[in-house]
Amino acid sequence: MNASAPDRDRLRALAVVAGFSDAGVVALPHANTDRDARRYKDWTAAGRAASMHYLERRNEAGELVRASVTSPFPWAKSAIVCFARYDSGGPRSTAEAKPGSGWIARYAWSSRRDANGIRHPSDYHKVLLKRLKSLEARLHEQFGEFESRAYVDTGPVVERSLAVAAGLGWTGKNTCLIHPQLGSFGFLAVLLTSMPVQNEEAPTLLIPDRCGTCRRCIDACPTQALIAPYQLDARRCISYLTIEHKGPIADELMGKMGRQIFGCDICQDVCPWAALRAVDPLVDSDLEPRRELENPSLVWLAGKNEAEFEQLFNGSPVRRAGFNGLRRNIAIAMGNSGIKVFATRLEKWAEETDEGLQAAARWALTRIGGNGLS
Repeated sequence: MNASAPDRDRLRALAVVAGFSDAGVVALPHANTDRDARRYKDWTAAGRAASMHYLERRNEAGELVRASVTSPFPWAKSAIVCFARYDSGGPRSTAEAKPGSGWIARYAWSSRRDANGIRHPSDYHKVLLKRLKSLEARLHEQFGEFESRAYVDTGPVVERSLAVAAGLGWTGKNTCLIHPQLGSFGFLAVLLTSMPVQNEEAPTLLIPDRCGTCRRCIDACPTQALIAPYQLDARRCISYLTIEHKGPIADELMGKMGRQIFGCDICQDVCPWAALRAVDPLVDSDLEPRRELENPSLVWLAGKNEAEFEQLFNGSPVRRAGFNGLRRNIAIAMGNSGIKVFATRLEKWAEETDEGLQAAARWALTRIGGNGLS
């Protein structure tokens, strides 16, 4: 063991002090680096990254930047992978809900209170990056100078692969990281460093796959985005379609999207490991749930103009969908609801200039028996 290498338990403890639920450390390159790189290359080569071309970025040598963390960061000798649980209870997307309600992915409910007690939307990217920076500063205090990079869904790293290698959990059949004590409703944040760590324990870090013969996530996916165990095609994924995809959505997929208007929790909500969330209710002042976003009324959201949309979601992950993108998603949910009173709103949206919104509204009108204006 390298005598100068930081102790894994000490690093984990510092991460918890910084505000994370758990953390793991892995020496780089890790034992499965080549295997993970090959899987990533195969996934992108099959076109399963859809229009997320940043996932296919290559370096000057023609190598996929995200295939291996040591490609863009050859100096990196360790990765501290932090897990922040965000499940604060509340309803499941798969539970019965009031007619005319939509679903916003649980991770986007987050909020914080300011010094005056006023609640504001919070973005996990900023919340967790601040915690990573705090951890980074503490490490410099204790271990001196070293090179580092901190990322929360923004860097050329595949966080899940690093998390598995660091012993935080295993990759479920729904392709989410599943933590054996905390479940899968968690954010991942990565601090890459040039500090070496003990690697003799590496083979024992891996947590065995505990999905067994279960395939509830695969069977529950409405759009069949989980094309096989551990294989996701983003082109069919509701999270991708409602957030990243711009413009019209194929009729076949709209009819299967149900009431999901931003992201999707279905494959996690049906997972037996999700039951872990009830064991220890989450208390995190920076990620408190906004209860008005639990099963929100489609009428309430559809009535927001662009300024009101900005006021409601400024600082929230929901803003990534954009004003017209969210309205497109709401139109699809209205069509899938079968509720005819939505026709008035949909007829108005069917005349909008935004192509995606217009197409969704016209499709939805045909679903509820209104005038598709075709």
